[in-house]
Amino acid sequence: MRLNSPQINLITKACMKASRSLIRDFGEIENLQVSAKGPGDFVTSADKRTEKILIEELQKAHPDYGIITEETGIINKSNTKNKWIIDPIDGTMNFLNGIPQFAISIAYEEDSEIKCGVIFNPIMNEMFCAEKGNGAYLNNSRIRVSNRKKIKDALLVTGGPKGASKIKEKIFSEYINISKNVSNVRKFGSAALDMAYVACGRFDGYWQRELNYWDIAAGIILVKEAGGFIDFFEEDVSSPLKKNILASNSNIHDEIRELIAKKDIE
Repeated sequence: MRLNSPQINLITKACMKASRSLIRDFGEIENLQVSAKGPGDFVTSADKRTEKILIEELQKAHPDYGIITEETGIINKSNTKNKWIIDPIDGTMNFLNGIPQFAISIAYEEDSEIKCGVIFNPIMNEMFCAEKGNGAYLNNSRIRVSNRKKIKDALLVTGGPKGASKIKEKIFSEYINISKNVSNVRKFGSAALDMAYVACGRFDGYWQRELNYWDIAAGIILVKEAGGFIDFFEEDVSSPLKKNILASNSNIHDEIRELIAKKDIE
């Protein structure tokens, strides 16, 4: 089944249009104007330009919809029923360093539930799409999470901590503890693609702290529709757009969650 709902069609069209200039920018990375966003985290003119194109395309069809986006913030805040959640370049540091591991990520949320999402890596020409009740796809092929049954054989992926993180030691200790109990752990630098790779079985699981909602919104529906499990752990109710997330297949999900929750990390 190929996904072709109005929302999916609109998102994919916006992604394709924005990706044209993004690909050109990536090809001329040394000429980009770079400004500091914060310690260890940078934004480029390409980031802002990509977001502008995405917003314009989505607003052509639904000018009244709310939008949560990395650079601009919240648009049409009064509309709490219908929202687009946008990350124009997830994996900015990779982009800045000429590493083709970054993506455009867009999700559509209705009544506080993510209904569909798209993660598009324009350099690899890989478009991950998912819609509630209709499955998850890579380009036009159905995808599923892995069937890895033993955590000791699992290949996981994670990220962080960022330079400004106040819990670096906790994150490092957690990494050490989990890595002792699995086959291997990777760090690729794009939360959106990490989740997309879990959805298609390239990784068996993913966990990360201190993420923004726009980093993972599209990935949430992808993993769920691919048969995976999603958990948010140690949530801060005062910061609803900040997330700590675990995504994996059903076989090893509980074991990873137990490792994350383990307090007596050696």
